[in-house]
Amino acid sequence: MEETREQKIRLWFDMWLQAKDLGIEDLFAPDCTYIESWGPRYEGRDKVALWFREWNTRGKVVRWDVEQFFHKGDQTVVEWSFRNGMKNGTVEEFHGLSLVRWDGEDRIAFLQEFGCNIHNYDPYEAGETPVFRDEPSVWF
Repeated sequence: MEETREQKIRLWFDMWLQAKDLGIEDLFAPDCTYIESWGPRYEGRDKVALWFREWNTRGKVVRWDVEQFFHKGDQTVVEWSFRNGMKNGTVEEFHGLSLVRWDGEDRIAFLQEFGCNIHNYDPYEAGETPVFRDEPSVWF
């Protein structure tokens, strides 16, 4: 079961890399919920499919690598690294986790992403007083 679930998550990532729907209808439950790390929430498989089609008109996922999986009961957590490029020139790159809950037919019933900035630093590098970068926080 765990291997099948991992294959399904990899298929979802591959869909983004190929910008092609390779089976959203089979992968997601009709009443699923999908929450992106920066806030948008999509209710229902049809809305997930709409978002997928529309987003791919504006950008391209260039990397979505699986680092590892964790499984417990009807839940899977996947750690990943991600990079995209938007048509307006914006590039986003970050690490993340997705929490996936599966329904009784092994379809994605719930997926929530959590993002983490890849540009880490030590604010105590120069001593006991923290020095933080003077930059806006990213969206997660």
